[in-house]
Amino acid sequence: MSRIAVLGAGYVGLTTAACFSHLGHQVVCADVLPDRVDQLSRGEVPIRESGLEELIRTGLDGGHLTFVVGEKAAAEDCEFCYLCVPTPQGPDGSADLSFIRQAATAVASVLPAESVVVNKSTVPVGSTRVVEQALGRDDVTVASNPEFLREGSAVHDFLHPDRIVIGCEDQATAGRVAALFEGIQAPVIVTDPASAETIKYASNAFLATKVSFVNAIANVCEAVGADVREVVLGMGYDRRIGFEFLKPGPGWGGSCFPKDTRALIRIAEDAGYDFDLLKGVVAVNDEQFDRVVAKVERMVGGLDDKLVAAWGLTFKARTDDLRGSPATEVLHRLQERGARVRAYDPAITENVDGIEVAADPYAACEGASVLLVLTEWDEFRWLDFEKVGGLMAERNLVDGRNLLDPAAVRRRGFTYDAIGRS
Repeated sequence: MSRIAVLGAGYVGLTTAACFSHLGHQVVCADVLPDRVDQLSRGEVPIRESGLEELIRTGLDGGHLTFVVGEKAAAEDCEFCYLCVPTPQGPDGSADLSFIRQAATAVASVLPAESVVVNKSTVPVGSTRVVEQALGRDDVTVASNPEFLREGSAVHDFLHPDRIVIGCEDQATAGRVAALFEGIQAPVIVTDPASAETIKYASNAFLATKVSFVNAIANVCEAVGADVREVVLGMGYDRRIGFEFLKPGPGWGGSCFPKDTRALIRIAEDAGYDFDLLKGVVAVNDEQFDRVVAKVERMVGGLDDKLVAAWGLTFKARTDDLRGSPATEVLHRLQERGARVRAYDPAITENVDGIEVAADPYAACEGASVLLVLTEWDEFRWLDFEKVGGLMAERNLVDGRNLLDPAAVRRRGFTYDAIGRS
């Protein structure tokens, strides 16, 4: 059992703290917001993430997990100090490392000798040097241990990862960090810090590329009369390609893909390389938002003062995260074109950035000229579409996630359109 400090009780920090406590380590998680610390100390989790609340309550009850206010209180007796603080992105795509520097500076004077500071936040290449400079300690080493957590399945991803990546110049320190994951069956990749940091960006950029590619293929399918479902099926059985991230939709988003693709473009530019391929991936994604808007506009014959009902606001199902959501991006573009918007999402109860949020999926559809499906919540499949059609001014449906059965919807009198299928 090791003593671990986790600085930051956000999405990554909470998952990291809860899962390390589940593995038997003694974990102290710090945040700067007293109200959040009080809430977490009662076992109340402010984010929607499968299995996380149970792990936190178990950790609290078993004495393996504690929440405190302030970095120093967490780090003064630790063997490992995980930095899980925000790295917000500037307009040029560069990451703001001020929170990383601040956290490292705050704990520099209290860290025990021979402790290890670990970057868990997604940070630009070379950030271990930034942390080393902020610490100013020759007796404390710094490592990189990037996270690969998918929202909605973060606990599972931490405890059953595809790989564990550790970047450190000192092999003994890398071995100590790897030992924290004892009991987890996964390949451990030990490399230099720059490579570890690049692995994180490269992985997300590649996944974003797959989504942009399949959305572009869906557009080709529409143009030539092919069905993207059949095309993806034929592609996915090729083991070199696989089925993951080959689901066409309204575009990719979330807290990672937009941030990490732009950051990698900027990192490459700073190093003298023009990453045109990745710029194209971003451009295709932006175009996809407009293509969904165009589908809605064509279906209703113009958007001015038309009411659009939307199912889905979060960037993906099984999460309450609205950051970088393709759904909200599409809806805002519809509003800019003159449409009125009313939306429903199982995880969202309050209005969002000028978007009216309905109490249930049927209420969202009252008087609407078109229904637009934007998030792949499974419950949307099983709703009463006869009732939905009866509530709408016109029976028009654009399925931005290819979630529904076109034949079943059309039998109820809907005009139906989707992504890459007829």
